[in-house]
Amino acid sequence: MQENTLADGKLFEFWEKDIKYIKEIYVACNAPNASDDNDGSKNAPLKTIQSAADIATPGTHVLIGPGVYRESVSPQRGGDGPENMICYEAIEKGTVIIKASEEIHDFEKSTGWRLWGYGGPLTTDSVTPNVWCHHLNPDTFRGYNPFCAVNILHDRLFIEYDKTDMTPYLNRRGMIFCDGRPLKQVALYNQLSLNDGTYWVEANGQSIHFRLFGDANPADHMIEITVREQCFAPKTPFLSYIKVKGIICAHAAMGAPVPQRGAISAYRGHHWVIEDCTVDWANAVGIDVGNECWHHEFDQNQVIGHSIIRRCHIKDAGVCGIAGLFASHMLIEDNVIEGTGWQKMELSWEAGGIKLHNSVDGMIRRNIFKRTYRADHLWLDCGNINNRITQNLFLDGIEQREAIFIECTREGVNLIDNNIFWNVEGRFDSSKIPHEPGSSGWYKLVEDNTVNGYAVYGEGTDRLHIINNLIGKCRAYAYYAKPVPFRLAPGDRGGTSRDAKMINNLIYDCGVGGICFPTKDNEAEGNAYIKQVKGGDLRIMYPAPEVCLDLKSWREFYGFDRNGSEGWFDIEVDVETLSLKIKKCVNRPPSFGPIAQERFAYSPKEIKIVDADQRVKLDLLGNERNGDKVMPGPFTELELDRVYSIDPRNT
Repeated sequence: MQENTLADGKLFEFWEKDIKYIKEIYVACNAPNASDDNDGSKNAPLKTIQSAADIATPGTHVLIGPGVYRESVSPQRGGDGPENMICYEAIEKGTVIIKASEEIHDFEKSTGWRLWGYGGPLTTDSVTPNVWCHHLNPDTFRGYNPFCAVNILHDRLFIEYDKTDMTPYLNRRGMIFCDGRPLKQVALYNQLSLNDGTYWVEANGQSIHFRLFGDANPADHMIEITVREQCFAPKTPFLSYIKVKGIICAHAAMGAPVPQRGAISAYRGHHWVIEDCTVDWANAVGIDVGNECWHHEFDQNQVIGHSIIRRCHIKDAGVCGIAGLFASHMLIEDNVIEGTGWQKMELSWEAGGIKLHNSVDGMIRRNIFKRTYRADHLWLDCGNINNRITQNLFLDGIEQREAIFIECTREGVNLIDNNIFWNVEGRFDSSKIPHEPGSSGWYKLVEDNTVNGYAVYGEGTDRLHIINNLIGKCRAYAYYAKPVPFRLAPGDRGGTSRDAKMINNLIYDCGVGGICFPTKDNEAEGNAYIKQVKGGDLRIMYPAPEVCLDLKSWREFYGFDRNGSEGWFDIEVDVETLSLKIKKCVNRPPSFGPIAQERFAYSPKEIKIVDADQRVKLDLLGNERNGDKVMPGPFTELELDRVYSIDPRNT
């Protein structure tokens, strides 16, 4: 049962039981006899999912037939225990699509607006842009018109206006799709001349102007506009014991968090199961499972979280894939979360593949994060205790400052083990990198703020344990942390970023260095550093002057990595096929200065075997590590020229 243990070694609290359904309700929008006046039996199905939600009671199984359901489903009640949940399930997985959009068909050529700026045409393209107009029907929106509302969050106090482009914050929430492909919003009408596949919204939110890809005629395509905020969300908070299974939710047009309002929303409820679902093109948030925001009255006795998100595919969420405030005892497993962050609103401070606040006793395992853009793959914000982050793939962080960010956490231990981190690009303004001619850069004492691109970043976070991971191709460091002394609450203390443990990791070709500790009050042991020979790869920042060390001096002066090792071979990760291959390097390591070539392992089998950490008895793929000695990294074994699957999911 070691795979089910948390950071403190205790078992995760699993609560699921077999549900004892006492009633079935059938929904089939495409059935010839479907009607919301029917009784919901198999032979007399309902037309809409909402009609089933209106009458479902604890122990009801709502079975939904194939089709596109253009509605927002609001459950009226929850279950009353794990054996007596209300379940909304697609009869055939992936055939039920709840869309927060509607098709539009009335188009006219756009007239009366200038495609030129004050200085003349914005484009030298000889092709005249083919711009169309659609006048929105107010009856379509039923009280919520996303083309009238801007993205900017309700709570704006945290935005640092001087550090971010405010354009996406001030864009409208409404989206337009052509044959399922989104158009890109522009801020001014004349910007439609620059690119096809774009749209602009008039000031009053009543008319939209758009230009299709290839300047096509909309009459020849399916054009959809978003008209609803969410796809599946109660209107009453705290409904609990609800299961959503096998359903696709698309085109939800909520604003940016906070509040956290997802295409699928537990709306502050607890003990939800969201399983085998797909969330496609949410304007901001894919799924929310927490307290929504910090402005609600807070009842210490109110249960929040205790929910499960399993085997879901969250694609192209604008700001955040999964969001949860005070969401404790969460189980998030076997999901794919990709394309998050296209809104470029990372400085809203709620952006990430997963963003949880105050997560306690959580298990985040076997998930695949891919191509998260300008946001963290995983962000645990404040007061996170006894979470385990294990057997995940954190791949291709595009303009990403860090893959995992654990912030302002002072009590308990959080464990990050058996993951793969690959390609954290970093995000910075290259114009702010100081020019250091000659020897002027030799004497600086601290890093400037342009250096980022970390696998794991701890900010004012103590007791972060990072064990048996593969960390490769980070622009800066595998691990970086800093103290935050003055982020204080009454009677509280500042964060020291001490007692971090970097144990038995395989660290490969990180651009600035392997580990950057803020102080010596941390631990590094058993790590293998592969192709890390740029010099000063191991660093301690404070007290000044900072030190930049090699493995030999890392051991000598601080006692770190006495069983660590160095290697010289190539690691290749294929993000599309989810595979890994080890290859022998064509070139030998550089021999400049004191670097001796004989100190390197030239294949994984030559890496020094290290003492096992007893909390991580299984590897990335669930294979058992036998004995008291293991190789660094998330695998029980690695060989040259062999292709390994790295897909950790139980599917």
